[in-house]
Amino acid sequence: MIPTLEWLPEGINFLDQTKLPLEETYVLATDYKQVATVIRDMITRGAMVIGVSGAMGVAIGIDRSTATDIPTLNAEVAEICDHLAATRPTAVNLFWGIGRVRDLYNTLAAANTPIPEIKKAVVALSLEMYDEDIANCRTLGAFGADLLPQEGTILTHCNAGALAACGYGSALGVIRAAVEKGHKISVLADETRPYLQGARLTAWELMKDNIPTTVLCDNMAASLMSKGRIQACIVGADRIAANGDTANKIGTYGVAILAKEFGIPFYVAAPWATLDLATATGDLIPIEQRDAREVTHSNGRQMTPTGVGIENPAFDVTPFKYITAIITERGVLKAPFEESIRAMAAQ
Repeated sequence: MIPTLEWLPEGINFLDQTKLPLEETYVLATDYKQVATVIRDMITRGAMVIGVSGAMGVAIGIDRSTATDIPTLNAEVAEICDHLAATRPTAVNLFWGIGRVRDLYNTLAAANTPIPEIKKAVVALSLEMYDEDIANCRTLGAFGADLLPQEGTILTHCNAGALAACGYGSALGVIRAAVEKGHKISVLADETRPYLQGARLTAWELMKDNIPTTVLCDNMAASLMSKGRIQACIVGADRIAANGDTANKIGTYGVAILAKEFGIPFYVAAPWATLDLATATGDLIPIEQRDAREVTHSNGRQMTPTGVGIENPAFDVTPFKYITAIITERGVLKAPFEESIRAMAAQ
């Protein structure tokens, strides 16, 4: 298991994913503003881990506060939550993580709980959420393992593994669970332009687990599918709407269309916290637009003509009709997704 973040007495220690795969270094965040920078600059990234990072960011902000009365602390907590929530707009897990700690704080503050006890409680909750993420991903993996072939090649896009979570992962968690059950699986990892999460991160962590992995350029999938070299596709998610439409890393939509064309199952794996029942369809999911420099430059070198227009949406939305199943720690959702999601939410 690959730990992506750790609560220490000095602060929160994050594995610096911008330096992988060549360097394994860490960034220590000692206050909530530094946690926000870690999230915004993608030092840590992936819906699941930024949810827990957001929770820990609120917790460290409260824990390090010098406020001596509840009204003053209330104002600080509002600022802390707003600051963290402004970092990345698409992954609903971020707002879920912030909200869980904020809700506990509000309950304790309303009861005039002594501030030292509030601090202890919010830190404990954020650590509990870290453990929950690992447990949920393991359960999710177990549910999804039997959906994968006993033998074959799986295509994945971006990184929905241990690095995108607290140590096990969603899409790659399903692959790990299948391998643990004896499936003979190899993985094709889309490079995932422009940030190369597949080439840098998915390949790195799967190689650490000795799972055979090959990196391919994002425009190679159709050719390999046409030759029968891909038996299933599995990806993570940053937000899933109430009808099953799924926001994930840019390029996912194209993979899903190709999988449908070639009759290949296309699975989404994500913890239940990724489902946003308040968002009816994918059209309503906000899509983060990132800095043009991520496209124009590579390793610090400019690769495009100066002044050319750049599009750099971080995510796209795959309509539910292209998704074979959505795998969660509560079970596997199948079409019609609006009905199955509503039924699972009521359990």
